[in-house]
Amino acid sequence: MASVTELIGQSVWDANGVWVGHVVDIRVVKHRGELQQANTVYGLVVSARRGPLLLGLTRDRHGRPPWVSRMMGRLVYAGCTFVPWAHVEDYSEGEVHISTLRQELNRA
Repeated sequence: MASVTELIGQSVWDANGVWVGHVVDIRVVKHRGELQQANTVYGLVVSARRGPLLLGLTRDRHGRPPWVSRMMGRLVYAGCTFVPWAHVEDYSEGEVHISTLRQELNRA
């Protein structure tokens, strides 16, 4: 089975076998206040128009992105769809299969 970081660039297929796009980013939620800070995968950002691209946006010490990162994010992620992690059924063998249809996904 692939690790979460290996999902970048993999093809995403919906419940009917329709190609949705490539995984371009992974959204996580940080759990603070624990002894070791843990992250939980929240969902995948998928793009059908762009090649696989990971945009490592920076944040300041308060957790806010600077204006340059916000503008770059809007340009790069325009037209992308968001797949909640709860809808991911399988992510082995270099492909991601989801349980919903492409039309039911929301924009990122």
